[in-house]
Amino acid sequence: MSDNQLAVEVVRGEMQPWSDYSGKRGAVQGPALRALLTDVLPDGARTLIVGPHGADLVEAVVAKASETTLLVRSVSDAGELGERFAAGAGKGSGAGLQVVAGALDGLAEAGRPSYDVVVAADGLDRVIGYDSPDLTWSQRLDALAALCSPDAVVVLGLENEFSLTNLLDRRPADQRHGDDEWRPLHDDPTRPVSTTQLVAELDRVGLSGAATYATFSVGETPHALLSTDVAATARPGQLPTRLAVEALEAAATLVPLLTPIADSADAAARAGLLASTPTGWLAVRGTTPPHAIYTQTTGHPAVLTADVDGDVWKVVVVGDEVEAEGALAFDSSVVPATVPDGVSAETLLFRLAAAEDVPGFRDLAGRLGDWARSQTSRVLLRWDDVVLDGDSFAFGASAWVTTADETEQDRLAAAWARFHDRLIGAHRRHPWPPWMVGDDLVSAWLAMSGIDAPAQTPATTPDAPSASVVQVARGKELAAALSTALGVPSDGSQTPDVRTALADADRAAQEIHELKGQIFGLERTLGFRDKALKTRETRLREMRTQVQKANAERTKLKNSRAYSAVKLIRKAAQIRNPRKFAGKVKRRVKRQLRNKLG
Repeated sequence: MSDNQLAVEVVRGEMQPWSDYSGKRGAVQGPALRALLTDVLPDGARTLIVGPHGADLVEAVVAKASETTLLVRSVSDAGELGERFAAGAGKGSGAGLQVVAGALDGLAEAGRPSYDVVVAADGLDRVIGYDSPDLTWSQRLDALAALCSPDAVVVLGLENEFSLTNLLDRRPADQRHGDDEWRPLHDDPTRPVSTTQLVAELDRVGLSGAATYATFSVGETPHALLSTDVAATARPGQLPTRLAVEALEAAATLVPLLTPIADSADAAARAGLLASTPTGWLAVRGTTPPHAIYTQTTGHPAVLTADVDGDVWKVVVVGDEVEAEGALAFDSSVVPATVPDGVSAETLLFRLAAAEDVPGFRDLAGRLGDWARSQTSRVLLRWDDVVLDGDSFAFGASAWVTTADETEQDRLAAAWARFHDRLIGAHRRHPWPPWMVGDDLVSAWLAMSGIDAPAQTPATTPDAPSASVVQVARGKELAAALSTALGVPSDGSQTPDVRTALADADRAAQEIHELKGQIFGLERTLGFRDKALKTRETRLREMRTQVQKANAERTKLKNSRAYSAVKLIRKAAQIRNPRKFAGKVKRRVKRQLRNKLG
C-alpha cells in the first residue's frame, strides 16, 4: 500500500472489473444536494456513505463527521477514491475516511457498530454485487436499517419510475435498463412508488418521522429539491414550478423524449401532481431541513434556497459572481430577498395567446413595457422570470445581468425574442397569422410595449435587412447569450422530442405543398409566356420575309425602263419654261454633234 492511498477494506459482494462512477449513470452529485447535506448532517457523528456519491458530497460529509465509512461495490472505484482522498487527508478532506469495497449485505454481516448518520442519496439500486443474494428493495432497506442507531440521521434517495422523464423517454425498456447498469429493481413489486409508500417503509424498519423532497435531476445531479408539501401545492407559473421546469428542460437535452417536458410539468402542476412525477425523492429522517427549496441556479453552480412566508418567498442565493464573458454575467446580489408567490408574466401571455385574446395581450404587453421602463436594474428581462405582484410586476430569482448599458429597446427586444422562441418554437396556439413570425412578430410585440415600430423603407440592395431586423438585432443577441448561459441551445441543436419533430415535419410538408403550388403557377405562367414569345417570333419572321420581298420588288422596279421613263416624265413635268428648256436642249445637241463631226 502506497503512502498516497487510503487503505481499502474488502467485504463480501465486491465487484471487479466494474465501475459505478464511469458507467452510464455515474455518481450522484451537485451543489444543491451538498447544501442540503451540509444543513441536515450533525457535527462529529459516526457516518456511513452507501453507494456511488460524487467527491463534492463525500467531502461535505467528511467535513461534518468524526469518522466516515464509504461503501462502494467496485474494487477499482474504491481504489481510486482511496487514492484521491489520501492526497487531501493532510488538509482534512480525507481525514477520518475509510473506503470499503463490497455489498451492503456484506457490510451488514461484518459486525460493525451502528452509525449515527447514514447517507444513501443514490438510493438502494447500486449496493449489491454479483455474489449477493437477490435482495428486494425492502430487504435492502432492512440491511441498511440494521446499520443505523435508533436516533440516526438518514438521507435516502429513491428513483421514481413514474417520473415525467421516464414516462416521456422514447427509448425502449431494454435501453433504459440495460445490464451494464446492473439495476434489477425497476420492476420490483416491493419498491416504493410514492412518498407515502417510502415513508411507510421507513416507519416499518423503525426510521419514522422522515421529511421528503421531490428531486428534479439532470443526469445524476439533483438540480432542484422541493419539499413534497411545496411541490404538491405548486401551480403553473409559480416559483417552485418554474424551478422544477428549468431542471426538467435541462434534463431534456440529455434524454430523447416523446413530448416537450415543460408542457407535461405544467399539466402535472395544474393537477397537483408535481410531487408525484419528479425524477426521484429524497427522505431525510432524524432532523428537520431548514429550507423548503434547494436548487442549483441554471447555468451556474450557485445554490438558491427558498422558504414560503405568506404570499412571498424568502430567497437566498449563495454563489460567487461570474466574471463577465460576453454580453452577460452572473451576479447573485441582484436577486431580491423576497419573490412574490405569483405566476410569471410568460404564463399569463401564453394563456392570452391561446385564448386568442389580442386586446388582453396588448394590454398586458403595454403594462410590462411601462414596468420595464421604470426599472434601473441590469437584470436581463425574461418574461418567464418576471412575476405578477398585485397590479405591478417584480423580478424573480434570475441573477443574469447585462455587462453593458443596454437601451430600453434592446432589453425589451431580448425579452420578446426569448418569448418568441418559447411560443412559436413550441408550436403553441396563438392568434397571429402563420406568415407573421420572426422579427416582424417581435417588432409588433415591441410596439405593444411602447417601442415605436420602425418606418418601413424600401431596400436599397437585395441583401439590405428590413427595418424590423435592425430593430430586434441586439435583443436577439442578448436572448441567444442567455440561452447559452443557461445551457439550453437557442437554435434547436439538441435532440428534439418526437411531438415537436412531427409538428416540424407537418409544417415542412405544408410548406412543400405550398411551394409546389407556387412552382406549378410559375410553370404555367412561363408556358404561356413561352407560347407568346413563339407566336411573336413567328410573326417577326413573316414580317421579315414580307420586307425582303418588298425590297426585291422595289429594286426591280427601279432598274426597269418604265421607271426611267416615269422619272424622265416626272422631271419634264417639273419644267416651268418649256421654250427656254427647248433652247438649252437644242444648243446642247448642236454642241455634241460638232464634237462628234469635228
